[in-house]
Amino acid sequence: MTALPASPAADRNKQPILETLQRVLPERGMALEIASGTGQHATWFAAGLPGWQWQPTDMQASAMATIAAWTEQARVTNVLPPLRLDVTSDQWPDEADLFGEAFGNTFDAVYCANMLHIAPWAACAGLMRGAARVMAPGGVLITYGPYIEDGVPTSPGNLAFDESLRNTHPDWGIRRLSDVAHEARQAGLHLRERHAMPANNLLLVWAREPSAPA
Repeated sequence: MTALPASPAADRNKQPILETLQRVLPERGMALEIASGTGQHATWFAAGLPGWQWQPTDMQASAMATIAAWTEQARVTNVLPPLRLDVTSDQWPDEADLFGEAFGNTFDAVYCANMLHIAPWAACAGLMRGAARVMAPGGVLITYGPYIEDGVPTSPGNLAFDESLRNTHPDWGIRRLSDVAHEARQAGLHLRERHAMPANNLLLVWAREPSAPA
């Protein structure tokens, strides 16, 4: 079997994330993944959540073949062909209205892992606005990765990681959770659940703001 491009981090965190998703999500639904990367998460979660249809996307056109190859190797039938998607665009995905035919333009879950800290800050607003556009009624946005939290000591590992990110690119860095929550509120979303994960990461569940009582 030919070795496919792989992310060691995705291999380490895929099972803890899956176990949390199995608790958070209903038995079946339709999921849109933002910044799928290699496709390791998409194929692992599709196998562990057989009632879910998974739509992987990525901004990099070069990722399409890798995601498709991981899907083929995993022999999962509930992962759709990957699509190119720029999270900051007002149109998701880039290729016309391809979500419409399959999903009625809505998803029960939007999933995004380890993107916010390796993308310009504008990607956070783009993610929140875009997710709010495509989430079905009762749908959720799930984000995973490291965050800096007010009143919570930041681990030495995350401090070092943040410094290395900012040295790599001035627009990168671990995001402050309060800043992410502000962008979410601007899009009509609020933080519904916070799940502590291994290696000082968080899995966060965002939902639409509850309607005010009549």
